[in-house]
Amino acid sequence: MSGGAVTGPDGRPRCPWGLSAEDYVAYHDEEWGRPVHGDDALFERLCLEAFQSGLSWITILRRREGFRRAFAGFRIASVAEFGEADRERLLLDEGIIRNRAKIDATLANAKTLATWSPGELDALIWSYAPDPATRPAPLTLADVPAVTDESTALSKALKKRGLRFIGPTTAYALMQACGLVDDHLKECVARGRR
Repeated sequence: MSGGAVTGPDGRPRCPWGLSAEDYVAYHDEEWGRPVHGDDALFERLCLEAFQSGLSWITILRRREGFRRAFAGFRIASVAEFGEADRERLLLDEGIIRNRAKIDATLANAKTLATWSPGELDALIWSYAPDPATRPAPLTLADVPAVTDESTALSKALKKRGLRFIGPTTAYALMQACGLVDDHLKECVARGRR
């Protein structure tokens, strides 16, 4: 899928991936690329992007409610209190991706973030948002990078602060999903909806 925007059944052009599965349409149109703020909301996105590593995003999207139930709505303070019994429960939970390394990283990251000041995660992540004027609208999916200088720097900053399982590619996916960048294609109906 390296082409440009594709016209959907409703006659509106979208990024090709936004029409590749029924579950993607609402996510593409109403959520992806819209600004996300708040430590807990960003912690959720950070965790889900880490769980997505090596998998298709549709796998995570279809299990998102299961993740929210399993991880106490991704409230940092709550997840930071999880102990060994919670870890074992998560490893048996069929509603999530039962990857030991990713579960351990989520629990460790929550414990680390619980020591930060309110708003600190939000401020840190958003400090890496590039100037939109320096980013031309992509014409095709081939014009959308997987990694940028900003995502590499964000990854390094988060790792330096003790967070795990957040490489430059995961950091860029987070930036796209949370609206730090607008990678909707130029002709896409969702482009510029902030």
